Amino acid sequence: MGIQTPHTATASAALAPGSRRSDAPTVALSALDQLWFQVAGTVCNLRCSHCFISCGPDNHQFWFMSREEVREALDTSVHLGVKEYYFTGGEPFMNRDILGILGDALDLGPTTVLTNATVLPERTVDALARMAADSSYTLELRVSIDGVTPEMNDAIRGKGSFDRAIDAVGRLASAGFLPIVTTMQTWPDADTDRVLGHFRSLLADVGYGRARLKILPPLRIGAEAARDRGYTEFERVTSEMMVDYPADLLLCSGARLVTTSGVWACPILLDYQSGRLADTLDEAVRVPAVLAEQACFTCWVNGAVCSNMPGFTAESW
Repeated sequence: MGIQTPHTATASAALAPGSRRSDAPTVALSALDQLWFQVAGTVCNLRCSHCFISCGPDNHQFWFMSREEVREALDTSVHLGVKEYYFTGGEPFMNRDILGILGDALDLGPTTVLTNATVLPERTVDALARMAADSSYTLELRVSIDGVTPEMNDAIRGKGSFDRAIDAVGRLASAGFLPIVTTMQTWPDADTDRVLGHFRSLLADVGYGRARLKILPPLRIGAEAARDRGYTEFERVTSEMMVDYPADLLLCSGARLVTTSGVWACPILLDYQSGRLADTLDEAVRVPAVLAEQACFTCWVNGAVCSNMPGFTAESW
């Protein structure tokens, strides 16, 4: 399953130092509801021009997690009360252990995998369907498609990625899945209804009626900062902004991210040393997240943009 080769480089050597701000607020973990895994590291078969951690075929800053590494964190998660599991990358289906990893997670709780769906052949979809049928918990697929035409999507995700992803959504729908199609907003707010209508027609054409869609705000770091723009000096979270703010809207108040090189506050801060909390999960649940990076501003405005939580950026028909 996928491509893997031996890898010995450490991720920490390539991390951005992170902001050194005296006014950066902190967010304590209220409960470890979600456990995330950077299961494909920063390795991806695509090189998307909006990727906030600049994943690609040659980005080995973080490497694939082995099934044994994931299993260790899953075992720890049981006594920490984790309610659901998320697997991201990079592209998770490039990890040759991914089916076994998802099976292990489904033994414990609801599981979501975030994918670009360009490496989801029928045999893999069939295996996922059997796995979902055998589990007492739900298996969710989040599929990234950034446009309603090949021209719109492929300008961001690369030539041919639109057709492969749309075909995979059709296979998933035929297998009984209701994939959450995620798209980063690259259009004016006034065009949102029109774009949603196009998505509805597009997905219905491949057998996915009443499709689920999650619109993501831009995260203006990594490749996205070069594609469009970075954050302005005013787009950051201060302690004053957290007064009376419901911190449970932020992912870092209820989640942690496990990687091959330690535990982070959330997937968005993977490139920043300020996002790294500890070596182990047991240690990381005792360390508050620091909202030192400007990407935290996007979550402050929009809520937990990474999770499947309804009511913030999700739309469904």
